Amino acid sequence: MAESFAIGAGVRTSRVDPLHHTRLPRYARGAVGTIVGCQGSHPRPDDRARGIDTEAEHVYAVRFDARQLFGEGDHSVTLALWQSYLSLDGEAAR
Repeated sequence: MAESFAIGAGVRTSRVDPLHHTRLPRYARGAVGTIVGCQGSHPRPDDRARGIDTEAEHVYAVRFDARQLFGEGDHSVTLALWQSYLSLDGEAAR
């Protein structure tokens, strides 16, 4: 899987609420953040937890304003998120 996101890119997390294990926290679903780093490529734990052999995909450090996630707070939260959880967000990139 080719690297899709550059540092500084605005991204939106998936809103999907799967019935199985996921490393995308519920509080971050549908949130807009900024790519602040790439942390290499790793198999997606969502699949590994279900015994599915999967190829590695890029993992990104994504920074969110606390207000975006929790409705308040002056700090930021950075999460390690797999590429398949993310899409470019035109509004965030502006």
